[in-house]
Amino acid sequence: MDVSAYVDLYWLPLGAGGHFVRFNGRVYEAVAARIQHRGRDDLYHSALEVAVAGNRYVIEMAPVWNERSKERGTVNEGAVGNSLLGRLRMFRYEIRCWREGRIPDADEAVDSPRRLTTDPASAAAILDTVAEVPTPVWGRDELRTGEMWNSNSVISWLLARNRFDVEEIAPPAGGRAPGWSAGLAVAGRSH
Repeated sequence: MDVSAYVDLYWLPLGAGGHFVRFNGRVYEAVAARIQHRGRDDLYHSALEVAVAGNRYVIEMAPVWNERSKERGTVNEGAVGNSLLGRLRMFRYEIRCWREGRIPDADEAVDSPRRLTTDPASAAAILDTVAEVPTPVWGRDELRTGEMWNSNSVISWLLARNRFDVEEIAPPAGGRAPGWSAGLAVAGRSH
């Protein structure tokens, strides 16, 4: 079956392909689990693949320095950790809507891709709103949601803003997607 329009969600293990992020993610989760008096979970980062009218796009948040392609579809940028540090390229993230792009480490994705829709209007709406995603400081709770803003916030914001059934979307069993609730909360404020 030829599907010309779709929205697919990918769950990537935090730090897939990189030891530094994986280690820091494990430390973060160990501390968070202890504070919250719960067991440790696997942490996931999310990304979308959207197809409309024969064109395919990858939507994700990533460090500005991790991809060298000039055609990576950057639609916006924000600071990492602190707005003053964000003046340095090393402490900046970008939101990408990359035509014919790739999801790094997609081969390590778990329970993915998850097809969320094949409706052309819903897929086009995602693309139309990518540039509207808020860009607060990554890793902080500047928008007062009770959770830090990160890559999962971007994806959940896009889905909630475009009226996807976000209550049915969850990371793979035994996993968490920190920041997911922040995106939902901020999207809910705009409706």
